Amino acid sequence: MEIDITTGLLQNAEYIPSPNCDVRPTDSPARLLIIHNISLPPNEFGGPYITQLFTNTLEQDKHPFFEEIAHLRVSSHLLIRRDGQIIQYVPFHKRAWHAGISSYHGQTACNDFSMGIELEGADEINYETIQYERLGEITKALLSNYPQMSTERITGHCDVAPDRKTDPGPAFDWEKYRQLLV
Repeated sequence: MEIDITTGLLQNAEYIPSPNCDVRPTDSPARLLIIHNISLPPNEFGGPYITQLFTNTLEQDKHPFFEEIAHLRVSSHLLIRRDGQIIQYVPFHKRAWHAGISSYHGQTACNDFSMGIELEGADEINYETIQYERLGEITKALLSNYPQMSTERITGHCDVAPDRKTDPGPAFDWEKYRQLLV
């Protein structure tokens, strides 16, 4: 996997721009990778709903849960679907709105200095092997292109927002993922 540093885009990803991003603070280079999961509706996979959420086009009447979240303005840098498809919503040099109220080693506002990767999944449902493979390839590309990042600065959404979030959940195999980075 290769990243075009000029555009901040992963070359093998479909790019669907999200309006839910902005410029990072100049004193906050990306140095943290946060792993998330998402499924819309909850515990269901496939369909256009994640992209609709990240592009502010989610149709509230398609599922009762959507009424609760359609007002949200959120995004992530990337989504890795169950079949390994990669969709990029925000260039890596921009701030995606994925972590919310968060803190990492005493530093708040993690969106300022992090990148967010969503895995299509749920806390208690095993992830697909292809998702781990894509995540490993992408992580290696990020580590190669963003010198502030390191394998020690990879964490879950549950770790930066423990009072609010549980993802990527107990089904995420951290050891399997970290072995791909060796």
